[in-house]
Amino acid sequence: MHLGKSYSLSEFTRWSRRQLYASLACASLPVVLYQFLGLKWLSIPVSVVVLLGTATSFIVGFRNVQTYGRAVEAQQAWTEILSLSRCLGVMSRDFPAGPAAGRELMLRHCAWLTALRYQLRSPRVWENAGKAANMEYRKYYQVPEWETPLEHALARYLPQAELDSVLHAESRTTRLLGTQAAAIKRLLAAGEISNAFYLELGGLIRSLFVQQGRAERVKEYPYPRQYEVINKLFVSTFCLLLPFGILTEFEKLNASVSGVMHGHMIWLVIPFSTMISWMYLALEQVGESTENPFEGNPNDVPMARICRKIERDLMDMLGEKSDVIEPAAEHGIVL
Repeated sequence: MHLGKSYSLSEFTRWSRRQLYASLACASLPVVLYQFLGLKWLSIPVSVVVLLGTATSFIVGFRNVQTYGRAVEAQQAWTEILSLSRCLGVMSRDFPAGPAAGRELMLRHCAWLTALRYQLRSPRVWENAGKAANMEYRKYYQVPEWETPLEHALARYLPQAELDSVLHAESRTTRLLGTQAAAIKRLLAAGEISNAFYLELGGLIRSLFVQQGRAERVKEYPYPRQYEVINKLFVSTFCLLLPFGILTEFEKLNASVSGVMHGHMIWLVIPFSTMISWMYLALEQVGESTENPFEGNPNDVPMARICRKIERDLMDMLGEKSDVIEPAAEHGIVL
């Protein structure tokens, strides 16, 4: 997630330059055909373009509201996980009779956090991290889950036998929460926690399952493909037809202009059409980069940063110093 002041104009322009090139090409071709080849029949009524532009604005606006909602839900799920993790840390420190049992619960919780973020960062066919513009921008940041294998990350928290069991599980996150619940039950049977504390810890496990499900829903179910298709279709059609609709409008300006631009006002179709089309295409690209908040783009939820913060908090509760190092946020981007 970009936690700096803002993206610079140069960064945004480089990121969306392919849309700018496409807009320039779409704007230039009709003008060349109209001016040099005399194909005056190419122009279409501007009212058609206005109606299409209005419909496109509604479609693009609807899509961006929905994709922003997906990003907000992902942020809310991880914020809730942060709060629940702190609660689990306090209970694990204070409820068990022995400190070793509490430390085991905390370390297993860190393992669950790690397994969850690795699961959410795995690629899906509908995601956009592999597109050229997003691949180019990756030079400004690193995705931790793609740099370190999962087994190495989990080895910091789990004994070898439990690590092997988790790695061979179909759902590693579910296995870890299930093991956590079984460990709490053993503490109750051994008399290390009371029944009331057992119920509190069990409620926390249930809440963690709920937040895991929320995050998985955002990850596994993309923005509906029918809306995705119609959004791209409307934006592309509008950008293609826009210069044809304003050709005659700019040609009419020749009657009221004298000097160098007299007779050449038609050429202004290129910059104005390019600018308007680029705005629509860039807005569509922004929505596309926001709809999957776990795919490894700079607008993702900063899961690794949240997990590092949780681990530091839990180790501090145990009176230990965490060896987690916070990487530098290049260009204000943290994942």
